[in-house]
This record gives sequence, C-alpha cells and structure tokens, in this order.
Amino acid sequence: MTLTARILIVDDDATLQMALSRYLTSVGHTVSGVLSAEAALEAITNTPPDLIISDVLMPGMGGLEFCQQVRSMDNGSLISFIFLSSRGDVDERIEGHVIGADDYLVKPFDFRELAAKVTAQLNRLERIRHQLSQQMQQAKPNPLPLTPSEEKVFYEVIQGYTNKQVGDRLFLSPRTVQTHLSSIL
Repeated sequence: MTLTARILIVDDDATLQMALSRYLTSVGHTVSGVLSAEAALEAITNTPPDLIISDVLMPGMGGLEFCQQVRSMDNGSLISFIFLSSRGDVDERIEGHVIGADDYLVKPFDFRELAAKVTAQLNRLERIRHQLSQQMQQAKPNPLPLTPSEEKVFYEVIQGYTNKQVGDRLFLSPRTVQTHLSSIL
C-alpha cells in the first residue's frame, strides 16, 4: 500500500533537496524543504509533517540536536524521522537511532531505497493510528469531563490531526481549536 504524506526535507544542500523534492513529489507526496534545522523547527510548529528527512551535518544546529528537539515536542513523537548523511560510521548511525531517528541512510544512496524507507515508515505510522483508533472504538470509557465541543476536538486530535486539520474538519478556527485543547489540558 502506498500512502501519501507531507514530507519535510531538512538539508543545507539545495541541489540535493530539490532532487529529493522532485522525486518524492513524483511518487505522490507533498514535499517542502528548508535549509536549516532552525527553519525546520518553525515549519513543524506551523504545520507538522508526517515524515522528516534530515541531514546530520548542517551549519548551526546539527541534525542530531534537531532530532532530539523534534522528539521533545508535543506533536513530535509520532513524526517519522529519517537521517541522510555522508557519515556512515556504525557508531554514528547507532547514535542517530538512539537519539530518536527511525531510519538512517548513508549518502550516496539510491532514491528508490529512500522511497522504500519512506513507505515503510508511513505504513508503520498508519498501522499505529489504525490500532489506536480500533482500541478507542472498542473501549467503553467513562464519559470524559468535557463539553461536547471539547470532546469532538479531543477525538480528532487523538486520531493524529493537526489543529488546522481539526478546525477544517469541525468548521472551527485554529484559535478556537487551541482554546478547546487548552481547556482539555
């Protein structure tokens, strides 16, 4: 099964970033790119991607620190994360996995292999979301101490939708969604 996703490419090499964007777009994904980890953190805050492909060695904040910051964000734990790096030493690859990367691909690489890794991560994410959804449907939870509007927002958020997507689905402004989330928390 091939899933489409929002992918964020974080790499200071604009040529590689453009080539990756073209390839991943050609296989059906929505791709955006930034040249630094700092810009990526801002982009994630505004519109969280489903998957991040990041270089390890970048000026300013490096990829390892960037990955740690993504994982510490409220919405960062379920974002799939793949490193691309010219640093292929086993210890460096292990470090990438230990700090939170889901996969690590050494440059030079074949675009088809990257696409296979992207598909595997997206399928894994879909399985997790499906299982959570099934468990939520099977569970007979005690009524939540929420207003009807808060409850609708809550169930949309736990399905993995962003504030903007929840707003679009429930015909609410992102600010109203955020207000409901603040009340829930």
